[in-house]
Amino acid sequence: MAFSSFRTVSTGKQAQVARLYRLVDQRCCPHPVLDDHFDSMDAAWDAAQEWWQQNSNGLEDAIGIGVEVSTPGGDWRTLRYPGNH
Repeated sequence: MAFSSFRTVSTGKQAQVARLYRLVDQRCCPHPVLDDHFDSMDAAWDAAQEWWQQNSNGLEDAIGIGVEVSTPGGDWRTLRYPGNH
């Protein structure tokens, strides 16, 4: 059975797809430490910023973490590329 990266949420007569978000590394692969699914882009980005602050040794470089969102087809689309913030 294949893992689906989205959930269906019933809202009366119509079902909506609840998107999931994940963090990716510099190569746009699932982040090796922060490999989890988040319910919103803000929640994912908050986790990325907190981890980066704890692990960047005080460097003020761009954050080397990106954010992707699930698609209804089970793929992932990049919303924020690593290092662009």
